[in-house]
Amino acid sequence: MRAAGRATSVLKSGIKRLLGRTGFDIVRSTNNRGGVDDFIPFEATMRAARAAGLPVGDYIDDVMNGTPGATQSTIDELRGLGVFAADPDTVLEIGPGSGRYLEKTLKECLPGRYEIYETAAPWADYLVDTFGVVAQPVAGFTLAPTPDGSIDLVQAHKVFNTVTFLGASRYFLEMARVTRPGGRIVFDVMTETCLDPTTMRAWATEGGAGHDSYPAAMPRQTCVDLFATLGCSLEASFLAPMGVASTEVLVFRKGA
Repeated sequence: MRAAGRATSVLKSGIKRLLGRTGFDIVRSTNNRGGVDDFIPFEATMRAARAAGLPVGDYIDDVMNGTPGATQSTIDELRGLGVFAADPDTVLEIGPGSGRYLEKTLKECLPGRYEIYETAAPWADYLVDTFGVVAQPVAGFTLAPTPDGSIDLVQAHKVFNTVTFLGASRYFLEMARVTRPGGRIVFDVMTETCLDPTTMRAWATEGGAGHDSYPAAMPRQTCVDLFATLGCSLEASFLAPMGVASTEVLVFRKGA
């Protein structure tokens, strides 16, 4: 963790030097507690990405988050684990936001249907127009419009560290419900694996003014045990960069 922390500091310093030379604008929401629609504001982010000459996903990774290549590294890990090898025909993503994971997923597989549940209407409209995905109506922590056992791959990235414990738990039940037997469930949470004392101190002192409910922690074994009762077994896990530290990506397979 100490090595990871030093690496993150180096990356952040590099980004700051880059910004100093180019004058790129770092977009910040006025409400960065997480789990809110304007956490990554649409218009300001799109303007800043264009001004920086970067795709919006790269702008968010490189400039806003200070974690260059973070999205691609997660996709690479999932590819290595064979998540896309089964050519999922139906994919569902909770909270795709800017679509940076969605876009890279579509480069790995060609689903016939890609559903999204996104609370920020401008981002949802942008993703529908750009990628032809299906935006489902959002009402609480439910995936009610999606039938039982209808999805090959359910995923959520950088979502469950921004919502409450109960909100995440309710989504977990729904994710298992909509996944077909043999399908996969992929999401990241901030587990105890990501929260050694040095990292906790970093979040407390470097995580940014205004943070409150974000980032939200979730016990790893709690996730594993819950999904086991829902017929889903943990296949793999790995760490992914987030902010001043990391988050843990869990990959489950639903049994027959």
